[in-house]
Amino acid sequence: MWKQIYKVKNYNQQITFYFKMAKSSFEYVKTFEADDTLLPNTWIVIRLDGKCFHKFSEDHNFSKPNDLRALKLMNYSAFTVMREFNDVTLSYGQSDEYSFVLKKQSSLYKRRASKLLTTINSKFTAAYVYFWSKFFSAENLKYPPAFDGRIVLYPIEENLIDYMKWRQADVHINNLYNTTFWTLVLKGKLSPMQVFCYTFRQNTVFLAQYHQIKMKYCFKNST
Repeated sequence: MWKQIYKVKNYNQQITFYFKMAKSSFEYVKTFEADDTLLPNTWIVIRLDGKCFHKFSEDHNFSKPNDLRALKLMNYSAFTVMREFNDVTLSYGQSDEYSFVLKKQSSLYKRRASKLLTTINSKFTAAYVYFWSKFFSAENLKYPPAFDGRIVLYPIEENLIDYMKWRQADVHINNLYNTTFWTLVLKGKLSPMQVFCYTFRQNTVFLAQYHQIKMKYCFKNST
């Protein structure tokens, strides 16, 4: 088949040949593809989340409760996505997740959900692997990380703002818990089981006496 194409000297004949191939009898299989065009005039939010990152962080010796290298790598991966796609107007991340907000009038990939999700996800994941050594110079990447993703549509700005508030509140709650837990484990020399078994009052007293952390004050600020 390719030899026949090579021997055709007339440019018009070659174009005609390609056209006939594209309109083959097998083209009907395209009718099985689902139409996943997203609703128009809505904010598109793509949220990526690390798969099994609890194990991944342990296998790669992440510092507790927060590893600055890992956070910078996530931010740089998100920056890579935003630099590639101008329709991404805002991104917000915490821990092993990142949210990307596309313009309300975006027509990127004709608003096809599968194209948007897979492209943003693959770009972010590829950047995470590609720039790993930039932030983890002393730690080799032992196996490829994975991120799952989802798309949510918000019709009005109020919904979008509430979504961002929800993710920010989640940051405060998780950071409060992680800071408290790992302070008791790493500095207080308590086992994880002891931390879980102690009452809230016992942990509060322990933090205040030995680590100058006032639990009630932190908790109040986080809300």
